[in-house]
Amino acid sequence: MQDNSSPELTTWGVGPWQGEWPEDAGTPEAPNPDSILDPELLTNGDTRNVLDKFRYWKMEAIVAELDRRRHKYHVAIENWQHDLNIGSIVRTANAFLAEEVHIIGNRRWNRRGAMVTDRYQHVSHHPTVEEFVAWAKDRNLPIIAIDNVPGCQKIEEYALPEECVLLFGQEGPGLSEAAIEAAHVVLEITQFGSTRSINASAAAAITMHQWVMQHVFNKR
Repeated sequence: MQDNSSPELTTWGVGPWQGEWPEDAGTPEAPNPDSILDPELLTNGDTRNVLDKFRYWKMEAIVAELDRRRHKYHVAIENWQHDLNIGSIVRTANAFLAEEVHIIGNRRWNRRGAMVTDRYQHVSHHPTVEEFVAWAKDRNLPIIAIDNVPGCQKIEEYALPEECVLLFGQEGPGLSEAAIEAAHVVLEITQFGSTRSINASAAAAITMHQWVMQHVFNKR
């Protein structure tokens, strides 16, 4: 199976495991195939951009652990002009542990900005807005669109549903008319300067963090 994820471009990490391997990992001569630890990483070091708790873990073990505790919101992005922001949005979705990222439109997207987080974040593709909307309706997930069109509400004053899809448009044109019409609500991020809009990946990060503030920190 071809690996189409973004290249691992890191210079940090840890070197080879020092001393005897952890008991669960087996030995260099006889690695335990059922261990969450990767014998190649134990032998050569782990320079991936992962949390310290995941050092030396197999990639599939990390994904399984993330799947166990993913948040209940999804992220969707329209991709009609190969928007370079998509990679950054995928990276942010991984950071805020979104359930899944959905690419609407062109299947191909610039993975470089994801900085390999697409290996740990579920990413799906929907060729059209209509197919994406049908998917959301089948799962009873309200579509929360983010744009600054007339009639939208302020995200700072809106109670985001715990289970939902946060939908973002492209840099420049924003959301398509079909996407706005399909949305349960359209929210804007309040701005105070002279520019009309903010970067699409920045808007996505603000919105995901808003969800986290409402559904993670406010529950404590």
